[in-house]
Amino acid sequence: MKIERFEDIEAWQLARELTRTVYRLTKMAGFAHDYGLKRQIQEAAGSAMHNIAEGFDAETNAEFIRFLRYAKRSCTEVQSELYVALDEAYLSMTEFQDAYEQARRTRAAIRGFINYLKKYESSQTNP
Repeated sequence: MKIERFEDIEAWQLARELTRTVYRLTKMAGFAHDYGLKRQIQEAAGSAMHNIAEGFDAETNAEFIRFLRYAKRSCTEVQSELYVALDEAYLSMTEFQDAYEQARRTRAAIRGFINYLKKYESSQTNP
């Protein structure tokens, strides 16, 4: 499938799902009142999604990869913040595990896309 819009990128689609999950979780009772953590985890999830979209308009694959790396790190940040939410009993273990796994899958898809772009770039320079 040809990627014509950032919405076509599987990693962006997964990041969007992760963002939806984070927003749903942060509306829950205790979490909703922890404004600092709520804002931080929402921003990290959104950052994963937005960096993929922003990188899509990069002028080079190297620049796109730089944005994808930011997105990947944002997924890791979400995972770390999920631990705080778990430790504060804002989430059940099941909610934590589901969201953590969703962030892991998103990060893996981003990593895979980075590897794809690197291989494509190398095939263009070494025919």
